[in-house]
Amino acid sequence: MGALSQLRVVVVDDEAPARERLNQLLADCGVSRTHSLADGQSALAWLAQHPADVVLLDISMPGLDGMAVARQLKLQPLAPQLIFSTAHDHFAVEAFELNAADYLLKPVRRERLEQALQRALARCGGQEEAPSFTVRQRGRLLTVPFTDVRYLKAELKYVTLVAQNGEYLLDEALVTLEQRLGGAVLRIHRNCLVMRHAVQELRRSGGDGSEEQWVIRLRDVAAPLPVSRRQIHAIKDALGASPSLRTIT
Repeated sequence: MGALSQLRVVVVDDEAPARERLNQLLADCGVSRTHSLADGQSALAWLAQHPADVVLLDISMPGLDGMAVARQLKLQPLAPQLIFSTAHDHFAVEAFELNAADYLLKPVRRERLEQALQRALARCGGQEEAPSFTVRQRGRLLTVPFTDVRYLKAELKYVTLVAQNGEYLLDEALVTLEQRLGGAVLRIHRNCLVMRHAVQELRRSGGDGSEEQWVIRLRDVAAPLPVSRRQIHAIKDALGASPSLRTIT
């Protein structure tokens, strides 16, 4: 947490309670160099005169919204890292097209904010992010190495990360994770992403012969996972699969 104290963070949100909460969370994360603004135009004017490392940016604001602010900031030669904070997940794709460091859903939790700040800090230093996931377990933050992860599955309001040594809950939406991980994951179903490095086989499963059914097998996962009909062609292309794959008997 000590390194986070060096960050200069600007909070932009049109709601005063939201600004107050984010500033308190930033203080809890060890960040003291902060400045708050209530609208997008004021934020652009202030940032044109003051350096900042990170902008914690609301999206739905009157006047100049967060996406418009972000697009203008990205034109700057020394653009700050962007962390979006919003009550809706449907802006996630656009946010990551703008190369956002992270995308937080309100109400923001301290653990997620700290994770986002660490990611932004790594980018500020020109460092590569450590290949890992930060997860919560019994009130603690744990690091799960990227190579240990097998798949991610959306269930009700949560996403379950299934790793070699256990299962953990994540706060992020599946679509957000898919955008962030890019080619490292394959969508096999509307509620499931598998890690490409964990894939062992794509096979045609046993069925009644009326339609093609496929499953995917992952390393260290006993039960095969079903692949939806909508995703099968994309999975075959991604894996270089052929129709000669063996049938599970």
